Amino acid sequence: MSVFAHFVLSVASLLGPLLGASATAAAIVAITVAVRLALHPLARAAARGEKARAALAPRVAELNRKHKKNPERLRKALADLYAKEGASPFAGFVPMLVQLPVFFLMYRVFSSSGGDLLDHTLLGAPLGGRWSDALADGGVAGPHGAVFLGLFAVIAAVASWTYLRARKAAATAPPAAAPAAPGAATMAKILPLLSFGTLLTAAFVPLAAGLYLATTTAWSAAERAWLQRAPHVALNAAKSTS
Repeated sequence: MSVFAHFVLSVASLLGPLLGASATAAAIVAITVAVRLALHPLARAAARGEKARAALAPRVAELNRKHKKNPERLRKALADLYAKEGASPFAGFVPMLVQLPVFFLMYRVFSSSGGDLLDHTLLGAPLGGRWSDALADGGVAGPHGAVFLGLFAVIAAVASWTYLRARKAAATAPPAAAPAAPGAATMAKILPLLSFGTLLTAAFVPLAAGLYLATTTAWSAAERAWLQRAPHVALNAAKSTS
């Protein structure tokens, strides 16, 4: 058993008196929330980077038009602009890349930890079981199938909310200051649909991994909505581009 799996079971033992057989499932949710909370400063940095890039977008588009026939001069002009404004075109991406190893570790543990972790249950459904197992043991409406349906409902609700917010943001965004790249309009329509990919993934991974996916995607959706509306994040972004 890995060190992380042992940690999950230790947290579950603390929750056991309150939650009984579902304590391990609750521990997965609690640890996922704790990790996302610890990584929140990186999400704030990503939000500031996104706002900074949005503020500079008209000037970047103007430079693209001005130097479209001179790629070398365009690269220098863009570098000078970002240096002058104290911003970076990658400010919003680097923090997200830092999170990937953490999420990969958690997913791997929840997907293949073996009996010590995945033999525990949530409302009677084994954390190591997949939806196909639930379908074979009682069908869609069976006791185990119902647990997966509840999980799918949570993920679908989060994905739908994320999709609708993305559509609303796209509809209210100001017109592009420069011609869009070929295929950009199609990608703009497809990208919001990718939030439903988590739903498809949850249908094939163990229940424990599905719990992790549901928790982290719900956190991401709520966190992003809050950061987009938080006035202090917008203020920090404005300072970084002034």
